[in-house]
Amino acid sequence: MRLPVRSVLPLLLAALLSSSLAVAGPAAAQKRMGRRAESEQVVVGVIQGGPVPAAVSRLRYLGEEPYAAEVINEALRRVMDERPRRNLAAVLAGLETRAAEPTLARLAGDDDSTVRMYAAQGLGRLKSRNVQVLLPLLDDKSSGVRRDAAKALGAARNPKVGRVLIAAAKQEQELEVRAAMLTAVGDSGDAKQGKALKEFLAGDSEGTRFAAARGLCRLGAPEGFAFAGKLLASEDRFVRRQGLELYEGVSAKKSAPALKPLLDDKDRSLAAGAARILYQGGDATMLDWLVVSSWNANTSDKLAYEKELETLQLQDDRRKAILRRAGVAK
Repeated sequence: MRLPVRSVLPLLLAALLSSSLAVAGPAAAQKRMGRRAESEQVVVGVIQGGPVPAAVSRLRYLGEEPYAAEVINEALRRVMDERPRRNLAAVLAGLETRAAEPTLARLAGDDDSTVRMYAAQGLGRLKSRNVQVLLPLLDDKSSGVRRDAAKALGAARNPKVGRVLIAAAKQEQELEVRAAMLTAVGDSGDAKQGKALKEFLAGDSEGTRFAAARGLCRLGAPEGFAFAGKLLASEDRFVRRQGLELYEGVSAKKSAPALKPLLDDKDRSLAAGAARILYQGGDATMLDWLVVSSWNANTSDKLAYEKELETLQLQDDRRKAILRRAGVAK
């Protein structure tokens, strides 16, 4: 039985009270009970209309994501009002805890399309292998659900979904959704779909062609790299940036022949972006390259390196360790 917000709040607050009463015993246990009590308070705040990003940030800081997922699961079974249910689903998707997967899988079949969309997002962040829950969402009436289901299927890295994604892309009328499906084909790793992706390179939509090239690059297909190479050869810096973007998500082993030469490019923004993509693709030395390059750069170039390091969320202690290892700082 689902209850409206005004009915469920006393129940959750009662749970909160019982948690605080249970805080007794060793200091470590008390601290954990305190974190759990605060997690419950955060969930109650979301039900009352509190901001989702702040709630996700706080719950992750508390480090009780699995417990928070349990509390949200129970709240979702009781809350009936549309907005708090959507917000709870969004928070659950943002926790990125495996404990949330069963609830997210259930929510993928929810009556509310916004809840289904958040469920797909959450399953994608978890790289869930539960593709049977996601596949039906490719035919969902909501374009947002179809888009995020495609992304989640790509994140699953399951070659068996490549053919289904191609079929869905051929029927899809929304350009943004079609692009997500084509990119996901590349993420799936199904090399057999390379031929079908190549056909989209001749499409009328620039976004479709770009997405097909991105998918081909992620499959390691030469046609994708050739498409990216033409963009990188342009004299227009914005076009070159588009070419670089096609290597996002490609392994360093596959992207190195094209990206390593860019490290010496006069456009330091492009060079820094190439280093970050190589690092995310598996080349650990590129993090050191970014940090040391930023240390040695003048003010204007330093911004380019720091932008990419911010994307990587580099911690200060790790930066200092890299600089010490490089012998440029104590």
